[in-house]
Amino acid sequence: MSWYAFAGKILLAMVVSAVVGSMYGRALEAVTLVLLLIFGFWLYQMRRVQRWLNKPEDAPPDAHGLWGELLARIYLQQRKNSEAQAQLQATVEYLQDSFAAMRDGVVMVDDNGAIKWLNHAVEPLLGLRYPDDTGQTLTNLVRSPEFNTYFLGRDYSKPLQYMALVDSNRIHLRVEITKFGEGERLLFIRDVSSAVRMEQIRSDFVANVSHELRTPLTVISGYLSTFLDSAQELPPRYVKPLQQMSQQAQRMENMLKDLLWLSRIESETRKDDRELVDVRGMLQELRDELAEAYPESNVVLDLATEHSIHGDYRQLYSAVSNLAINAIKYSR
Repeated sequence: MSWYAFAGKILLAMVVSAVVGSMYGRALEAVTLVLLLIFGFWLYQMRRVQRWLNKPEDAPPDAHGLWGELLARIYLQQRKNSEAQAQLQATVEYLQDSFAAMRDGVVMVDDNGAIKWLNHAVEPLLGLRYPDDTGQTLTNLVRSPEFNTYFLGRDYSKPLQYMALVDSNRIHLRVEITKFGEGERLLFIRDVSSAVRMEQIRSDFVANVSHELRTPLTVISGYLSTFLDSAQELPPRYVKPLQQMSQQAQRMENMLKDLLWLSRIESETRKDDRELVDVRGMLQELRDELAEAYPESNVVLDLATEHSIHGDYRQLYSAVSNLAINAIKYSR
């Protein structure tokens, strides 16, 4: 029923009541009585709707006309909302079941940092308990300054890897955080202690092998240099093989130096900013060293700079030295 039809019925009832009332000299009283009855009927219907809304799981009350159409639309909207909510809840439960089956720890927090959900895998890693810790602020439960600084910084472009103390054992944890929704965050925590140990073993192996090979290579290079210094006393057929052996020995020594240098860099915990390095002073030191080591090359370095940079002096010196030595050896 449309609104105009409903209004027409009310107007018709008022006209009929006025005509009937005028026959008894009570037209105004008759119209007032009809309006009170209509108003009472509306209050009754509103009360029925209110009771039904308090128990939306029940079927809507029977009604006709405008009230029946209104109840039908409310009921249809409620069903749509219930279906959408059930589908959303099913999706959330599916995701939670998926996260619960993961070996990595998973924690969901809201915009204020309060825990909304976590799986059992994260409990031994961060010392949390589900569902006891839901609603608690994550940074109040995790007693790690590195973790809290990373979490509160809200810059999650790079993962965090730090050492944590769990049941008197030190383990390495890797934390990755993803933002979703309206400020919510999803944390993935993984125990990478095994990977860190394997990397340390690899680094130690490279360093040890490099150190062990340096001694025999130094001896071989020394004897080859001695032989080549007296090349005029050797049979000509031995000179070229000895030169090739010396070149290869020098190549292996350079490779070992590079391995040791890389191993040292990997083993160090470096910061973005180190000491303030005077570039001009560093180039002057390098020029003097190269002029002494390669007197025939007439080494010239451009020192027209007054800049200083933050960094590791020895590593910067080594990098520039490698560039200069390669230029001397392999260019004009």
